[in-house]
Amino acid sequence: MSVVHHLPPGWLLDHLSFINKVNYQLRQHQDSFCSKNNPTSSVYMDSLQLDPGSPFGAHAMCFAPDFTTVSGNDDEGSCEVITEKYVFRSELFNVTKPYIVPAVHKEHQQSNKNENLVTDYKQEVSVSVGKKRKRCIAFNQGELDAMEYHTKIRELILDGSLKLIQEGLRSGFLYPLVEKQDGSSGCITLPLDACNLSELCEMAKHLPSLNEMELQTLQLMGDDKSVIELDLSSQIIENNSSFSKMITLMGQKYLLPPQSSFLLSDISCMQPLLNCGKTFDAIVIDPPWENKSVKRSNRYSSLSPQQIKRMPIPKLAAADCLIVTWVTNRQKHLCFVKEELYPSWSVEVVAEWYWVKITNSGEFVFPLDSPHKKPYECLVLGRVKEKTPLALRNPDVRIPPVPDQKLIVSVPCVLHSHKPPLTEVLRDYIKPGGQCLELFARNLQPGWMSWGNEVLKFQHMDYFIALESGC
Repeated sequence: MSVVHHLPPGWLLDHLSFINKVNYQLRQHQDSFCSKNNPTSSVYMDSLQLDPGSPFGAHAMCFAPDFTTVSGNDDEGSCEVITEKYVFRSELFNVTKPYIVPAVHKEHQQSNKNENLVTDYKQEVSVSVGKKRKRCIAFNQGELDAMEYHTKIRELILDGSLKLIQEGLRSGFLYPLVEKQDGSSGCITLPLDACNLSELCEMAKHLPSLNEMELQTLQLMGDDKSVIELDLSSQIIENNSSFSKMITLMGQKYLLPPQSSFLLSDISCMQPLLNCGKTFDAIVIDPPWENKSVKRSNRYSSLSPQQIKRMPIPKLAAADCLIVTWVTNRQKHLCFVKEELYPSWSVEVVAEWYWVKITNSGEFVFPLDSPHKKPYECLVLGRVKEKTPLALRNPDVRIPPVPDQKLIVSVPCVLHSHKPPLTEVLRDYIKPGGQCLELFARNLQPGWMSWGNEVLKFQHMDYFIALESGC
């Protein structure tokens, strides 16, 4: 379970625990012990690898399985199966102190809760040098709108977070920094993004595409011994087994959790998702919003609001589907989602939630009243409007209304844009057994379909460590 505490203000989540509850176990097979002549043998496939000689070029994948023969006759030989378990690197959630604690914000943190922050921020800033006066620097309208919005939700964030943090400290999930000082806190070495997945998707668009009616979905459960070549961006990959699978792309290894599926493509190649014959009861969207810092860093490609608006959500959403969209702290984006994006998809806004990011000791990662960075992000939740009454709906299945202004408090991963899991906090507001989809995903979850041009990014083997192995 990722939910550590559930109180009226919201949830305190353990993101690391959620990842490590996944059965990241790989079965490794020792072929030298296996009988090759047993007609009742079973063959298991544990990995996908790139085939450099494929007619699709360096961007196609093919199966290169390790074959294990399981024999019931000891006289004909036996096969040793080694199970190796992996866990996510715990140091990637080791956030011991705030990212920024400038002295200018300490007074704000200790100030009276009822002070008028907007009036304070609206004051122009001027600098004088000798007799010359530099021009006044005023906040623009977008910044003023953000400050006004912050003032409205400030008490909610502060009071609700405090209750959840105090409960986390009492239970020992969070801890005062002095109690855990071991001298080991240092720089964390992050793995290099050696396989640029987004570039792979871009190049895949220029490859010959598969027939729309062929191989739209590939399941990693078969016992076919032959090598299967495929155009990755034209197929949904499914791991329906109870074990993890490992795939290799451009020499880089990625772990696929059990009961997961994904499509690695960009926004121009979503057709396999539309053709898979599924609609979804919950869709979580984390759009690559346009902003100056992303443009400067060139970290990933962004999409304009109009490009996001053209996404085929109405075709993917089931009746009464719950839509959840992550929104940056720009009021322009928040207003766009509520006033333009959701109405264009026939989605009714039902709630706004907030993800509050804290350290392991319960401090905000950024000063709450910082004019530059906020320790929270917004989620806008909506319901697809029903076009016709659902006469066949089971009257015994009652889904409660989504509550407004709830907090999701957690220690963030140090990896950029590694969002906290929403599976457990959304469960009560989705019909039992509902299909779930994450768009612009960067990691996989059991029971979810995931799509994006970096959908395997945080499944890279470098983010995991082997915990144990045995037969």
